[in-house]
Amino acid sequence: MYYDLLIHVDDNDPARLNLAFNNVANYRAGLPGEEFRVVMVANGPAVQLFTRENKALAERGAKLMAEGLSIRLCNNALTTFNISRADLWEGCEVVPAGVVEIVKLQREGFAFLRP
Repeated sequence: MYYDLLIHVDDNDPARLNLAFNNVANYRAGLPGEEFRVVMVANGPAVQLFTRENKALAERGAKLMAEGLSIRLCNNALTTFNISRADLWEGCEVVPAGVVEIVKLQREGFAFLRP
C-alpha cells in the first residue's frame, strides 16, 4: 500500500500553513515504520509565507524538511509576487507551475489534502 501524501497550500495565511505543518507531523507520527513521501505544494498568495522574513514558520518548516518533507513552490506565483529564489527558505524547491506539479503528483498516486 502506498502512503504518499500531497498537501496543497494556496492562502497567504500563517494559521493555514501551521495547520498544514500539523497535518504533516501527525501523518508522520501515524505511520511508524512505513515508507512514504510527503510533498507540500504552495502556489498563489501562499508563496509569500515561504520567505526568510517569516522566521517562526521557516524554523518549523526546516524541522519538517529535515524529517523528509519536500516543499515545492510555484515559480509563476513567485514571479507574480516579485519574490526571488534568494528570499526563500533554504531547502524549498521551485517548480514551473504549482497546478501542474499537483496534477503530476496525483498521477503518481499521491493522496491529496488541502488543509
